[in-house]
Amino acid sequence: MTGDIGGAFRRSAHATRDLAGGLRTAVPALFGLAPLVAFLVLIVLVLPWLPAAVQPLRALANTERRRAGRILGREIPEPYAPMRGEGASEARRLVRSPDTWRDVAWMVAHGLTGLQAAVLAVLIWPAIPYTLSLPLWWWAAPEGSTSAFITLDGWPKALTMPFVQTAFNLALLLWLVPRLARWQARLAEALLGPTRRTSLAERVEELTETRAEALEAHGAELRRIERDLHDGTQAQLVAAALRLGLADRRFDADPDAARALFLQARDGVEEALAQLRTVIRGIYPPILSDRGLAGALAALAAAAPIPIDLGIDIDHRAPAAVEAAAYFVVAEALTNIAKHSGARHGLVTVRREPARLTIIVRDDGKGGADPGRGSGLAGIRRRVAALDGATRIDSPDGGGTTLEVHLPCGS
Repeated sequence: MTGDIGGAFRRSAHATRDLAGGLRTAVPALFGLAPLVAFLVLIVLVLPWLPAAVQPLRALANTERRRAGRILGREIPEPYAPMRGEGASEARRLVRSPDTWRDVAWMVAHGLTGLQAAVLAVLIWPAIPYTLSLPLWWWAAPEGSTSAFITLDGWPKALTMPFVQTAFNLALLLWLVPRLARWQARLAEALLGPTRRTSLAERVEELTETRAEALEAHGAELRRIERDLHDGTQAQLVAAALRLGLADRRFDADPDAARALFLQARDGVEEALAQLRTVIRGIYPPILSDRGLAGALAALAAAAPIPIDLGIDIDHRAPAAVEAAAYFVVAEALTNIAKHSGARHGLVTVRREPARLTIIVRDDGKGGADPGRGSGLAGIRRRVAALDGATRIDSPDGGGTTLEVHLPCGS
């Protein structure tokens, strides 16, 4: 019994010692409660206003993106997702967004280094002529004047040290200053540019959108083909079959009437074949198989109502889907030129590169083409996007229209 009591006291003593040792962290934790509570209250008060507060930071970051992009010679895209309103929910999304904290990190880094770098670069320029002039007036300067961190107290130093300092300043100006500018731009690109994760997310979103558009366009194309076959070819074949049936029944009694029905049935079959060829050309133009892309485009240019200069540099065939897309792009573009541009002259350039096919269609018309006004350009965009290609349209008012399309086609 005595041993048990003694053990209990020892355990209690050890526990007391441990609890007392906890004062080393408990006391600071107690004093830290006040700023923690203040911080939490501040977050609760500021959080709803965070979306509005982030806008000036993003505007400043965008200015830096443009400046750094000019230095690096490449665009630094914005990584931000579109704002989804205001209030606490949007504020929580901004707090969780890495882009917000990357902007803050850039602001801290650029704020701490940008001023010093700018002051250094600006002051070096007047420092060079100032230092070179020291040998002319050092003797009249206040006592203790220095050059290259050495006091000028005699002609030997006055005739050497300024030139040493000038050489050092020139080294800073010609070697360090350009590197500082590029380092600063690369810092902006690293912190303000899209991360790999953001780029992948944007790419997935873009591919999802283009695939949805491609499926929609494909469905519309299938419905058009079905409608053309049903209303045109099928109707003509059914009518021909009826005429042949009537002719068969009248053949013995009235051969002349039967012959007339046979002739009508033949005309109907020929018309059905013509309509069927039209449908086939809408799916894959046979001229591509017969003459290749160059010959097919030459036929399009020859059929255009205005003169079209054609420049084709294709050393080998592209995949069939790419050639078909290129053909339809040029066909739609030439149709737009004829209908909407008022142009007197056009130019079509097609160039086969190792991994892509580049198509450029220009005209000297009135410009102002807008893909949203149903001019066929939206259809071109969808057709190109379905193949993971890129479309660029430049159409200033009065300056003509340039359509540039890039279609990936492998090596």
